[in-house]
Amino acid sequence: MRVSSIAILAGTFAVAAAGSLVAAGFAVGKVEDASEIGIRTALDVKNLGWAEVEANGLQVILTGTAPDEAQRFRAKTAASTVVDASRVIDQMSVEAGTGLSAPHFSIEILRNDRDISLIGLVPAAMDREALVRRIARLEGVTDVSDLLQTADYATPRGWARTVDFAVEALADLPRSKISLSANNVAVTAMSNSMPEKRQMESELRSLAGTEIELETEISAPRPIIAPFTLRFVVDADGARFDACSADTEGARDRILAAAAEAGLKSTPRCTIGLGVPSSEWGRAASQAILAVGQLGGGSVTLSDADISLIAQEGTPQARFDEVLGELENSLPDVFALHAVLPELPEEEEEGPPEFLATLSPEGQVQLRGRVPDEVMRNAAESLAKARFGSDRIYTAARLDEDLPEGWSIRVLAALDALSRLANGAVTVTPDSVEIRGNTGNEDASADIAQLFGARLGEGAEFQIDVTYQEKLDPSAALPTPEECIAQINALQGEKKINFEPGSATVDSDSRALLDDLAEILKTCPELPLEIAGYTDSQGRESMNLSLSNDRAQAVLNELRMRRVLTRTFEANGFGESDPIADNGTAEGREANRRIEFRLIADATEAADAAEESPETEDETDQGTADSEEQTGTDEAEDVGTTD
Repeated sequence: MRVSSIAILAGTFAVAAAGSLVAAGFAVGKVEDASEIGIRTALDVKNLGWAEVEANGLQVILTGTAPDEAQRFRAKTAASTVVDASRVIDQMSVEAGTGLSAPHFSIEILRNDRDISLIGLVPAAMDREALVRRIARLEGVTDVSDLLQTADYATPRGWARTVDFAVEALADLPRSKISLSANNVAVTAMSNSMPEKRQMESELRSLAGTEIELETEISAPRPIIAPFTLRFVVDADGARFDACSADTEGARDRILAAAAEAGLKSTPRCTIGLGVPSSEWGRAASQAILAVGQLGGGSVTLSDADISLIAQEGTPQARFDEVLGELENSLPDVFALHAVLPELPEEEEEGPPEFLATLSPEGQVQLRGRVPDEVMRNAAESLAKARFGSDRIYTAARLDEDLPEGWSIRVLAALDALSRLANGAVTVTPDSVEIRGNTGNEDASADIAQLFGARLGEGAEFQIDVTYQEKLDPSAALPTPEECIAQINALQGEKKINFEPGSATVDSDSRALLDDLAEILKTCPELPLEIAGYTDSQGRESMNLSLSNDRAQAVLNELRMRRVLTRTFEANGFGESDPIADNGTAEGREANRRIEFRLIADATEAADAAEESPETEDETDQGTADSEEQTGTDEAEDVGTTD
């Protein structure tokens, strides 16, 4: 009876254990099925059907051949969204010969005066520290934040040239953003004026050349025009603007359309600026210009809200009254019109009084004619000396107490206007002020019109006949390439660029010379220049060749840091070739260690000439033997020299 009870109890436990195993196996199977189904669904949703799923207990094994590494990573990520990532066993492979494509390398340089930030992805082979040091040496820069990331892929073609361009451009853009990728640069910057904007765009295009695709977005504040001036004239020479100002592009178009209807044949400059007295400026100016055309001639001057219209002599009174009546009724309220119909001159026994000032091409000034008193004569002479130089003035003006009111103001304004010319003359009469001459400033005519409009008063008549000549423009008077080289050689005849012993680092005593060279080169745009480095014959020839090349490149880098545009420069090393002195003496070796500057065309001719007269085999063999006989002592001496 007792044995039977024990058997029954053991049998019960056995049955329970078997039931548990069956239940556990069933549960595991359910978990495996659920995992496989869930992961398969996730893979199908992401179009990853190439991946196979197999559940083994709590583990999930992924197999299959991925098209590339990115797809493999996507499959593993998709599985990890269904089960814990630690349960996913990656046994997938990647198709042979495939891999991640090279990333898009780019840099965004942000500059806010002294602070610069570098953001982007660059090749791992690029020397980031050298780039940061180079930017930190730019004038005015105090802090450079390096936020660049790297990727170990091949450097794109043109990458180094593009980075060099961006750094050179950055030197002249204190408030800017430069976005670059290989052979592509986009520059967003701010300038202080429209002329500065045009200059910046021109310099950037010149620096980029044809190798780099450049996009620029440079903003410039509109100039402040005070007084806001416009002057339109129709006379025997035709229709013209002496000055043209507008507040918007629409106003400018309206003004130029009215001028064309009044007889203007050319397309003049019309400055868009700030300071307009009314938003109705374009309408008022165009109506006044059309009135001059309807009268058949004359002039109209707008100075802020004052409009002065002077008809030409002989205009019928009825026609004058009709046109002026229509103009007065149509002008915006803020504008005040002053119109004059000159009377026909009567016969006079003698000519009217006048004051004449002439400026010769050599800069000599003569003052003739009449002034009201001694005080005015001294004032005119003092102003002329201040404008033209105290040793250039000849005064022969006489006194006349019966001159018209305002004569002194007209004389001083005339002298001020004459100082805007390179040569010419200005005449003051009771009826008008007339200036004629030549200038190297394209805006001289507009400047003089603004000056007369502000100084001569309402209704004053003046004539401006000023011709722009490019040869008088200081920006056009640039030296020729030959003259630039002559200046450089003359400077190098007094001093010499030296380096720290055995290195390509320019020594501190030569930095002043590089400053002077940079100033000369800044006046020589687009100069095809070769910077040639030479050493003496001590040491191995290959070492000397490498050292000379590094030194030439170091000089090129120093010039770039001094804001010299170096797009047309080349740096080449020639080692110990072409000695200019005896390498057997210390003085000769010192002379042979040098940097030469020459035009690239001249350098090419010299190289061709050298190829036409090569050394004989005996000379070459002897030079090789001599070089091989030199020991490490010679190399040590080379390191110890100023080379």
